[in-house]
Amino acid sequence: MAKRTDSRRGPGPRRRLLIAGAAGLLAAAFGVGLLSRGGKPSPAAAGSTTAQAPPLAPVAGEASGQVVDGISAGETEQLAFHIHAHLAVYVNGEQHSIPLGIGVLPPLRLVQTGDGPFVVGGAAFYWLHTHDASGVIHIESPVPRRYTLGEFFDLWGQPLGRFHVGPARGPVTALVDGAVSGGDPRDIPLEAHSVIQLNVGATVPFQPYRFAAGL
Repeated sequence: MAKRTDSRRGPGPRRRLLIAGAAGLLAAAFGVGLLSRGGKPSPAAAGSTTAQAPPLAPVAGEASGQVVDGISAGETEQLAFHIHAHLAVYVNGEQHSIPLGIGVLPPLRLVQTGDGPFVVGGAAFYWLHTHDASGVIHIESPVPRRYTLGEFFDLWGQPLGRFHVGPARGPVTALVDGAVSGGDPRDIPLEAHSVIQLNVGATVPFQPYRFAAGL
């Protein structure tokens, strides 16, 4: 008589290894998804990267805890009003990066990602801040309100006007979502997924930017 095979028997050793490997990959993917939300490392957006560009200016002169333009700093990030904008700056045709840690009080806690260091913590966060050098400005506020590019530069401790962007001097052309923005660049609003480009001196065609998933 043929020996009956028990269909309830568990998978063999090789099958168990394959299942465990697949579960590990799923867990890793789930972890990346969690990290991409709420001030944690996320994949770089498809678009020009500024990680290798020289910084426009250091963060040494930035605000150190005092209220600036009505914007406070707190021990935790505020997520009642949570949007993101992107800023790119070109000086005489050369791109300059927006440094990480603007609006974050030291000591900074950093993690290394495939796109460079990322700020995951600090002594306090202003409602406008940067986590990395991608140019993404995080607007994380306890209340909905209008924030401007000038307020971001004030927190950074850098000047901004029609003839200067930080330490760079020259005629400034501001582009927002591809359209020329007249007037004072300080007044440009930081809106959800707005892409802002400042050209100092030479004109650089608008460079689109696509935000990473979760931003």
